[in-house]
Amino acid sequence: MFWLVPPRGLHQADGSERYYLDFTRPACKAAASRGVRVVGVSTLGRGYQGRAGVLSAALAMDMLIEGTGTAYRALALPFFMENLLRQAQAIKDQGTFSMANAAGWPLPTIATRDIAAVAAALLLDASWSGQASVPVAGPDNLTPDDMAEVISDTLGRTVRYRQVPVADYQAMMLRRGASQAIAQDIADMTEAQNNGICDAEPRDPNSATPTSFRQWCQDTLKSALQA
Repeated sequence: MFWLVPPRGLHQADGSERYYLDFTRPACKAAASRGVRVVGVSTLGRGYQGRAGVLSAALAMDMLIEGTGTAYRALALPFFMENLLRQAQAIKDQGTFSMANAAGWPLPTIATRDIAAVAAALLLDASWSGQASVPVAGPDNLTPDDMAEVISDTLGRTVRYRQVPVADYQAMMLRRGASQAIAQDIADMTEAQNNGICDAEPRDPNSATPTSFRQWCQDTLKSALQA
């Protein structure tokens, strides 16, 4: 079984951990009772000490699944490259993209097509059992400022990264209708990313997925801006 907790509404009052666990609990019972092997979408960060909002919720989900004894592979993922598509209009019109992530701190990334390939390979491989975290990340370790340079090179014009203070980003989410719990979870996630949560879990550089950030910009971001 491939397991992915769907996105939740930003207005919901409950925190991310309760949402993840309530959604996952029935599937855990079913998988354990039927001997189903599970491949789940999770996050890098096992071993991180501190609050990490949405990322903590994903790690709690892993513990819930593993507690049933189910054969499980948790895909430990970093920042999705596709998240930048939400800012395609700002990149196109203003030459900027904005996040609360530290401009000079490396932010590992992954293309969703590579997640799909790793998940499919595990689902088709009947040889594994037990439980393990599987770090899955692209070959780059770019800062947001580095990403801006790659985007600029790809588009042939200057694109700059604008770092928004975490508190300002949280306040913006509240103005747009997010609940206090969700805004806090996303703020905690960003602080954890800025504090190195993605480096808490060892990764083998030889296991990096094939799609570089530059290749993704060429294949996906540039096409989205031209559409």
